[in-house]
Amino acid sequence: MDPAVALLLCLSCLFLLSLCRQSSGRGRLPSGPTPLPIIGNVLQLEVKDMSKSLTNLSKVYGPVFTLYFGLERMVVLHGYEAVKEALIDLGEEFSGRGHFPLAERTNRGFGIVFSNGKRWKEIRRFSLMTLRNFGMGKRSIEDRVQEEARCLVEELRKTKASPCDPTFILGCAPCNVICSIIFQKRFDYKDQQFLNLMEKLNENVRIVSTPWIQICNNFPPIIDYFPGTHNKLLKNIAFMESYILEKVKEHQESIDINNPRDFIDCFLIKMEKEKQNQQSEFTIENLVITAADLLGAGTETTSTTLRYALLLLLKHPEVTAKAQEEIERVIGRNRSPCMQDRGHMPYTDAVVHEVQRYIDLIPTNLPHAVTCDVKFRNYLIPKGTTILTSLTSVLHDNKEFPNPEMFDPRHFLDGGGNFKKSNYFMPFSAGKRICVGEGLARMELFLFLTFILQNFNLKSLIDPKDLDTTPVVNGFASVPPFYQLCFIPV
Repeated sequence: MDPAVALLLCLSCLFLLSLCRQSSGRGRLPSGPTPLPIIGNVLQLEVKDMSKSLTNLSKVYGPVFTLYFGLERMVVLHGYEAVKEALIDLGEEFSGRGHFPLAERTNRGFGIVFSNGKRWKEIRRFSLMTLRNFGMGKRSIEDRVQEEARCLVEELRKTKASPCDPTFILGCAPCNVICSIIFQKRFDYKDQQFLNLMEKLNENVRIVSTPWIQICNNFPPIIDYFPGTHNKLLKNIAFMESYILEKVKEHQESIDINNPRDFIDCFLIKMEKEKQNQQSEFTIENLVITAADLLGAGTETTSTTLRYALLLLLKHPEVTAKAQEEIERVIGRNRSPCMQDRGHMPYTDAVVHEVQRYIDLIPTNLPHAVTCDVKFRNYLIPKGTTILTSLTSVLHDNKEFPNPEMFDPRHFLDGGGNFKKSNYFMPFSAGKRICVGEGLARMELFLFLTFILQNFNLKSLIDPKDLDTTPVVNGFASVPPFYQLCFIPV
């Protein structure tokens, strides 16, 4: 067959498939902009700032509408009421993981982040229990975070108040915490293995936040047949999985079932207990992918938030001064901060919450999916439909947070200066799929920032008014711009 004829036939088939996919069930789905064949609504979206596009479309179609990303149909939820109704009130029905082709190439349905059904429930339950210190020995997770915070402070002292880019150092700290949980090992910040892991984790978060990755996910054939940065992403993930598998084999040779050392040991013990169960989800493949999920998520989200936090504190020296005054009054300089201190430090607690609210780290959340046909408001959403939830629309709601585009810790303080909780605070998502490491991340953010502000004054290299806090990329994650600062010992 002539190649041109074959290409024409393929395009015609794709066109017909596109029309069928887009017309099926539309009478029961929310309305939305009219999609084009094959490419859907891609041309109507600003790929570099998806949140802005979703907000603009919500003004036309309301808080629930349908979009087509290529051939993939998605229902978008915009605003607190719609997001809460789906993820919390109908949590089980909306607990599926939506289509994410790049992740499906690497995770193959295993692990905790991109798995579904029975596998997801069992692995998530086990991971939560383990992260809450079951079988982890006498050292609590808070001990591990405090130890790493002290190492972080010492590493910052080595800068000798000279200008530095904090990206690498702030990545090392949370990475070492999760490594101590998974491998029972923290690394020296100059360890070559550690440097290799950090380089690949940093590179991955930059790649996954670019418009190109959204294009790859919308048109999956690109992943297998076209060059691009997605191939580097896949290569980096394969490297990390290979490293973890090597550590698993080392653990298998030295494990003591009566004295588990870390997450890998706990998982291997669970595997041994279920070895007669042919349907068990506790397999080597699930262990490797789950550990990779925890390593990636436990490093980059926290380190990016810390990096953004220091930039915002440089930009707002009056906020920094108030937080340091509270730290001095409650903790002083002669002991290490601990989580018990947080209840006596409403302003510092508010600063941490405001950083997370303001930066809106994962603007459109990870994709969800409905696990069955769901009646939602006046619509019927078919089983398996991908659900896109706008966390931006919740975290930047102007009724809950006056002037949401302004960085202001008073968003989390009442009139008496006491900390004020908000149901709209969803940086970790909400419901059944809320981030499994939420508790650890909250602890790290509070302790790392408190340790830094207890020991250093932050000095900007330029006038704080001239600092730009606009993210350089705003796809999957909001990545802060490059900056330097000086850590001046107090």
